[in-house]
Formats: sequence, C-alpha cells, structure tokens
Amino acid sequence: MQCPCHSGLSYPECCELYHIGKELPESALQLMRSRYSAYVKKNADYIIKTTHPDNPSFLANREEWKESILFFCNRTEFRNLKIIEVLEGNQESFVTFFAHLFQNGKDTSFQESSRFYKVGDRWLYHSGTLETP
Repeated sequence: MQCPCHSGLSYPECCELYHIGKELPESALQLMRSRYSAYVKKNADYIIKTTHPDNPSFLANREEWKESILFFCNRTEFRNLKIIEVLEGNQESFVTFFAHLFQNGKDTSFQESSRFYKVGDRWLYHSGTLETP
C-alpha cells in the first residue's frame, strides 16, 4: 500500500513508523508528510501530539479538538500532496505544500507555508499561512 504522503514508499516503510511511535520524524518535511498521512488515516491523536502548544488551533479540550479533526477528515477526500519548497533549519523550518482536497464534490485544495519548531528532539507544527498557488 502506497503511503498517503506520496513519498513513493509504502505506508509501513514511511509514515506508519511515526504514527505508531516507532520513530520520530527527523525533519520538518517528514513531520509535514506524516501529518498529511495522519489526516488521510483519520489519526487525530497524532495530529494533536504533533501540534505546537502555541498553535492558534490548539485546544485544551482534547476530546473536542479530536472530534473537530475527525469531522474534517470524514468529510474530506485527500487526493494528493505536492511539496513545493522546504527551508530546513536546526530549530525552525518552513515547508510549502499544495494539498489537493475535495469536500462535498467541491475542490477545496490549498497551498500553505507551514512553520515548524523543534522542541527537544521533536518537530512540531506551529502555524501555517495560506498562499495563492
């Protein structure tokens, strides 16, 4: 089974390693890809675990947050992920990507420049800025 992040690897060789906690993403790009795959796989716990506490969407009520993630996942068809640009740093990185999505038969695709911070030995998603492709 091809990994949902479109890396060209199989899911067990790629994002599943991060989703089950066997490995930590070594870069912001790996984290970004694994988060996209987590949305595809409806793995809300992974999305929550890899979100920086300063993220504007971070909710103290984990159950409510989890429900909102699953609501999004259940009504979204994830068609493709394209990496546009990666600016890797030691403690802060940026990944620009295009996510090809459909909801209720409508194209809801978007391009985002995401900011990631390394906290200890873990990369965390901090925030994203939507861009015009």
